Amino acid sequence: MSARERYAFIGLGHLGGHLADSLIRNGFTITVFDRDPAAVERLLTLGATVAKSPAEAAALAGNAITCLPSPDISEAVLAGPGGLLEGLRKGGSWIEMSTNGQDEIVRLASLASACGVETLECPVTGGVHLAAVGKITALVGGDPALYKRHRPAIEAMCARSFLMGPIGSAAVIKVITNMLAFIHLIAAGEALMLARKGGLDLAQSYHAISASSGNSFVHETESQLVLNGSYDIGFTMDLALKDLGFALGMAEKFGVPLELASRVNAIFEQGRDTYGGSAWSTMIVKLLEDAVGTDLRAPGFPAKLDV
Repeated sequence: MSARERYAFIGLGHLGGHLADSLIRNGFTITVFDRDPAAVERLLTLGATVAKSPAEAAALAGNAITCLPSPDISEAVLAGPGGLLEGLRKGGSWIEMSTNGQDEIVRLASLASACGVETLECPVTGGVHLAAVGKITALVGGDPALYKRHRPAIEAMCARSFLMGPIGSAAVIKVITNMLAFIHLIAAGEALMLARKGGLDLAQSYHAISASSGNSFVHETESQLVLNGSYDIGFTMDLALKDLGFALGMAEKFGVPLELASRVNAIFEQGRDTYGGSAWSTMIVKLLEDAVGTDLRAPGFPAKLDV
């Protein structure tokens, strides 16, 4: 493969590990780095090359992809000691698949640009279970020519991709989609509790809602994990609050009152205080279960989502 078709991949967590898997399955040569030795070892057995630092991975590959939990970590991986900008050559690309605020990704892209590195923001949406089988959706911001150059890799990881506009555009739509997901999650929990207290069969209620005008992607997916009792969505309370914080920050910047999002943020703060920041975000429904003293369980639902 040419240098343009080689990638360093930094961040092999719940989401990033699956995205890296997809690149390998589709014949891409990748060099990986992560602080978790088990995550690195798993990718090594699949055919990845392992580097000792982001800088080394970037130097070996020529382009870099990151999927990280916060803007602070993204900045450290990009521009800190041993970071990507120490290894990427001029003309190389950084594809940022983490979720950032608009101001954050614009600022980080400017740091890369000062070193001759082009940036493509590429956060994904749809859930970890879809990333596992290459069916997740990419939301892209950046130069159209750069998007075209890296589209084969993006399409290896994602079933669909949408070029939203210049750098910062994808951050806005990604925050919007996550905000909607958290609102839908709390609404789905309240709906199921009404069904439960109304004496309805919860499994039948789940299917009826799924076939109704009140259906949502979140109900179809995360409600199953609530009904199972595992809540295992692979996404934490801390991450939910990070994304809601981005939404509220944009709302203030753009002068848009977000009454629902503000209330949902407060509920998630209560959830984090009650269950901890590392608890699955789907456990936000447990706040209602605990308050009412009634669980939302039904047979026949999976502990983890499948496709």
